[in-house]
Amino acid sequence: MNDVLLNIKNLKTSFRIKDDYYAAVDDVSLTVRKNEVLAIVGESGSGKSAFAFSIMGLHTRAKIEGDIDYKGINLVKASTSQMRKLRGKDMGMIFQDALSALNPLMVVGDQIDEAIFLHNPKSSKSLRKKQVINLLNQVGIPRPEKTYHQYPHELSGGMRQRIVIAMAISNQPELLIADEPTTALDVTIQSQILDLIKELKDTINAGIILITHDLGVVAEMADRVAVMYAGQIVEIADVYTLMENPQHPYTRSLLNSIPTLNDVKEELHVIQGVVPSLQKLPRTGCRFAARIPWIEESSHEASPELHEISPGHFVRCTCYKDFYFPEQAEEERNYVAN
Repeated sequence: MNDVLLNIKNLKTSFRIKDDYYAAVDDVSLTVRKNEVLAIVGESGSGKSAFAFSIMGLHTRAKIEGDIDYKGINLVKASTSQMRKLRGKDMGMIFQDALSALNPLMVVGDQIDEAIFLHNPKSSKSLRKKQVINLLNQVGIPRPEKTYHQYPHELSGGMRQRIVIAMAISNQPELLIADEPTTALDVTIQSQILDLIKELKDTINAGIILITHDLGVVAEMADRVAVMYAGQIVEIADVYTLMENPQHPYTRSLLNSIPTLNDVKEELHVIQGVVPSLQKLPRTGCRFAARIPWIEESSHEASPELHEISPGHFVRCTCYKDFYFPEQAEEERNYVAN
């Protein structure tokens, strides 16, 4: 039985700056399966949100190339009317900023009701109101009858995020994209939101794309992980393999930057430099090379590709074979000397 829900091949999303187009998502190929959480990880500017918006057809001025196959429909070539039918029904999205995603002039109950009505225009108002109350209950909102009549500004950040989730799942989508769903929420609310998303995956058997920069969230939520840097996927593996045996220098640097209770360091590891802007992004060679200058140029491929180093574990560029952390090498030298 084929459980692949979404099959993305050679996706390229480019934005026009002055007279040229620059790819923010560059030749990305991924699959998403039913009842699976695929995490997309990377720093701000890596292309994660551009990738999500490409799937949902939400870019207005981007050039999108490649294939995004959803149940036999190529979303790249789908018409506006086709996308409207799919969005909110077959495909839902939890946006990063709940306050911006909600209409400040409508009570939240009416906003969820509208999401249901758009795809079920023959349903009665009373039936839809029951559905909305059930959804508010499902996402853990106390006193849903009261919350139904409140405006977004009257609710806390965590409550607004739950409203956005309720809207995203109102028509039980098979594909759910969560774009930084816990940003700016306190730790307790973050945990509740993540537990809710896990419950939804099991309840509606959805395939979930979780976009985040938080590796703690990834460890708790994901089944598989794709690490994204400068518009490209640099490593893909199941979550256990990625956490226990990261290979790409970028993945290892991200994990090495996380403070732990078991290993008390005098200083946290800091990744040199920043993700380049679209216009300054190197289009040839290893895109991460400039941030690991101590690695010999000969260690990098001229045209880096994803290599399957073990079943289901892919790494871009051969530089991972020679990568090391300078501070660790220094510690080892001092240890030998003493």
